[in-house]
Amino acid sequence: MRGTLLALVLTAITATAAGPACASPPVGAGGRFDRPQDGFSSAETVLRPGSPEQAGLAAAPIDDALRRIGAWTGPTPGREHPMFAGAVALLAHDGVVVRHEAFGKEVRYSDAQGTELPPQQQEPMRPDTIFDVASLTKLFTSIAVLQQVEDGDVDLDTPVAHYLPEFGGQGKQSITVRQLLTHTSGLPSEVQLWKLPPQERIPHVLRLSPEKPPGTAYQYSDPNFITLGVLVSRMADAPLDQVVRERITGPLGMDDTGYNPPPSELHHIAATEFQTEPPRGMVRGEPHDENAWSLGGVAGEAGLFSTAHDLGVLGQALVNGGGYGEQRILQPETVERMLTDYNGAFPGDGHGLGFELDQRWYMAGLSGPRTAGHTGFTGTSLVLDPDSRSVVVLLTNRVHPTREWGSNNPAREAIAQAMAEALAVRPERGSESWGAPAAAPATLRTRDLGPVAGQAEVSFDAFVDTQRDPDGADPLLLESSVDGGASWRPVPVTANGPGAPEGPQQSLAGSGHRAWWQVRGTVDAQPGQHVQVRWRYAPDKQYTGRGVLVDGISVADRDRTLLDGEREPQGFDPRGWAPVHR
Repeated sequence: MRGTLLALVLTAITATAAGPACASPPVGAGGRFDRPQDGFSSAETVLRPGSPEQAGLAAAPIDDALRRIGAWTGPTPGREHPMFAGAVALLAHDGVVVRHEAFGKEVRYSDAQGTELPPQQQEPMRPDTIFDVASLTKLFTSIAVLQQVEDGDVDLDTPVAHYLPEFGGQGKQSITVRQLLTHTSGLPSEVQLWKLPPQERIPHVLRLSPEKPPGTAYQYSDPNFITLGVLVSRMADAPLDQVVRERITGPLGMDDTGYNPPPSELHHIAATEFQTEPPRGMVRGEPHDENAWSLGGVAGEAGLFSTAHDLGVLGQALVNGGGYGEQRILQPETVERMLTDYNGAFPGDGHGLGFELDQRWYMAGLSGPRTAGHTGFTGTSLVLDPDSRSVVVLLTNRVHPTREWGSNNPAREAIAQAMAEALAVRPERGSESWGAPAAAPATLRTRDLGPVAGQAEVSFDAFVDTQRDPDGADPLLLESSVDGGASWRPVPVTANGPGAPEGPQQSLAGSGHRAWWQVRGTVDAQPGQHVQVRWRYAPDKQYTGRGVLVDGISVADRDRTLLDGEREPQGFDPRGWAPVHR
């Protein structure tokens, strides 16, 4: 399981030597967040080293996030312990690996209490460190299932019991393959197989009873994917690890990815938890997940080991619609189905076939209807965004030495947000727009517009990518004052454009559309009153989006233009807002 750095170098050399006909295609999206791409990238798009500038990205947001991730391997504000012992991050746009960096330690502690090993026994994290990716394993199982669907061996809407007759009892006879993939089967979330005799473990899973009627609720379930792993193996008449190796990791050249890594690779693998129940000591090179471990290290829900580069290859292959160079693991129409939300009846639990969709809590500003990914309990995450042609991988050993030290969700969110902010939102008019930071309140206030002839019409362009929240969090509001700013009142607005809300709105919020809106509002003023207008962005501190921008501002009454923002940028008092060129 070696060869990560060599693979990147060889990829670059091969592309250069082959000449223009074989070189990777040029940057397609041009680093644009506001120009979502249709379909998928070309299969010719393969990972190659580069820089943010070469990919059309701003480096500063990425570098800032990586500085924070590095700092979180040490004393972390608000925590008794570091967020994680070590981490590896990889960010790619249009196939250009703009950053691939390692922080902290592969091995740092000797026991569950966090006793640090002597410095000479600690091992540094490296870009090619191998991680137990935990539930990211589910993505490989999903791909294997969909390959069998393409082969005609499996049908998504056929009951699982058709393929695994022993699964059909205890009220499970109607559960379909699709319901396992979308976590709508109703099966329990967890099992503790290591407490059972080895010969009883898989039969126990197949005999489970649903806790909820199939298809009526979303409930994340490891037994769903343990069952799918059995299904893949049964239909292929081969062990799951062999299927994954021969049909996914082998064709994609993912040499550092597999189950049960050999002892020779132990010193390249990040340690996980010191486990006392079951009594395993410091776990390294074996699955952290107790169920996968009890099943011999090979299971549909956990057990796979991989590197940031290899997961980047998988992500790029899916952004490419299932192809990578000369290899193809899925057809584009299958990947499209994989990234389609089948859980519309369960808001907030968007799920494709194996992939989670539009989960702002770790996808941050990259969130959108087609943004797909998954997390792993050990501290891993993969986010792929076909609309911007971006892939983000974050691998940490946050359970080293114990899971009780807390979550690494802030790091997951930070690295995805960095990619979103590195992507440009070009001004809709002229060379600048006004931008508000994604996570801080801000107001953009006009000068006194003088006595008006009556009602004043406000028009502007708005780019709004914020958290959609039932309580109205993260809105952009238009407000007016006729008493010199002593008091402000809302100005209802109407917006037009892709994803814009219908009808008059008291505020604007939304995510995923990635398009400028044309917005209008009417200030209710009496003739002779002095009017001011302000744009107020009021985010909460959780799960922010790409942020908000306004441009092309114009305020006019029936007689004249009171303010042309393109010609009079000095006519604003920005408090938290700033001119944005990209």
